[in-house]
Amino acid sequence: MCGGVARRDVLQVAGTGLFGLSLPRLLSAEEVSTDLIARAKSVLFVFLFGGPSQLETFDLKPEAATGIRGPYQPIASRTPGLLISEKLPRLAQISDKFAVVRTVNHKQNDHNACHYIQTGRPMPIVPRGAAGVDATDKDWPAMGSVVEYLDSRSPGGDRRDVPSYVYLPNKLGHIQGYDRLGQYAGWLGRQYNALATGIRKRNPTDNPYFRDCTDEDLQFRLKELDGVPELTLDRLNDRRGLLDQLDDQRRLFDQGVKLTSFDRTRDRAFTLATSEKLRNALDLRREPDAMRDRYGRHLFGQSAVVARRMLEAGARFVTLLWDAPDGYSWDSHLSNADADKYMLPGLDQTLSTLLVDLEERGLLDETLVVCLGEMGRTPQGKANWGRDHWSYCFPALLAGAGIRGGAVWGRSDKDAAYPADNPVSPEDMAATVFHALGIDPATRILDAQNRPVPLLETGEPLERLFG
Repeated sequence: MCGGVARRDVLQVAGTGLFGLSLPRLLSAEEVSTDLIARAKSVLFVFLFGGPSQLETFDLKPEAATGIRGPYQPIASRTPGLLISEKLPRLAQISDKFAVVRTVNHKQNDHNACHYIQTGRPMPIVPRGAAGVDATDKDWPAMGSVVEYLDSRSPGGDRRDVPSYVYLPNKLGHIQGYDRLGQYAGWLGRQYNALATGIRKRNPTDNPYFRDCTDEDLQFRLKELDGVPELTLDRLNDRRGLLDQLDDQRRLFDQGVKLTSFDRTRDRAFTLATSEKLRNALDLRREPDAMRDRYGRHLFGQSAVVARRMLEAGARFVTLLWDAPDGYSWDSHLSNADADKYMLPGLDQTLSTLLVDLEERGLLDETLVVCLGEMGRTPQGKANWGRDHWSYCFPALLAGAGIRGGAVWGRSDKDAAYPADNPVSPEDMAATVFHALGIDPATRILDAQNRPVPLLETGEPLERLFG
């Protein structure tokens, strides 16, 4: 409820009468029913896939038993009462710029929770022993795809030369051979998928996450234009004429794809390929070397530079991904050696620089920054401080768009195993994202059967975190 009559109330009163409304009339009715004001112009979703440990990041327990408290010493932050890992000193020094939620939790204790975190909707737990589930066109759409969909229906939405939804630096799971779910538009339609970039690697063993990257390593390319390497700007006008002649080949596409969707996808590819604004945003060579050095000369750091440039160019939902480059990354079952040497220092450098840079450029006030994994790690550590999956209590970091810096939401129990108060669900996190963008979580969109369904069935935005 955000003053006046909430959309959720109007929709409940309307009941089955909504099924007789066309989409334009439905959206129009919703617009009249709320006075929700957007706090954020855009969202930067920093996704640490694999599951960082709460006990090695933002929820240290120095009084816990030896096998639980972890190998790192806690250090004081600028937030009273908030202890942060000694491996995150830069973030500790700017904790007055972000809020920490310590009690995110859900019951899907595996990596397929990436669907839950990116959509706000759960998926069935896969059978024991299954390593991963690939995305399908029946999945719930990602939050970014919802934003792309709604923006496309705004005045001039189909003429934007920068997409609303961007995914950097690569699609989730593609490094490992998976096509993980939760990142796509699902049943909403592939035309609302993110603009996803890819990185050329010199050979399959290259690991640009953990070493210095050259510009040869960091050639951000548009996945939508893969397969047409001969496509150059000086040939695009002729090329579009050729595309127009291919209309009778539409039968080669999946039968479930509507012709209007194909038209939009084709036109979108042409618009993106000719967009000077988009090309400039993806061109790291335009960024001063000193700034690139501040972010870190590794893939996560340089991807964060591109993410900021995409926000400046007008993107509305940018996912900045830290994937699993050589099998585990944040998924540290056996040892914390990678986290100690690479992940924690890299996160500390890049995320702290990103927040400060956004603030200095005047972008933090209009950008909601969300940083989390799909789960945490078990309280009980192993001999070399590896930890297994633990989705029952883990942290998230929020900043910008009016979020009160220095705030802490929720408290875990003595072992950082379960919320002691103020638990937060993925639905609550998604509701917070939509709320910040001025989108009521009860907003209804048409599903694959043309039935209006709410973006979220449950979940309440964390309004008390906003100043």
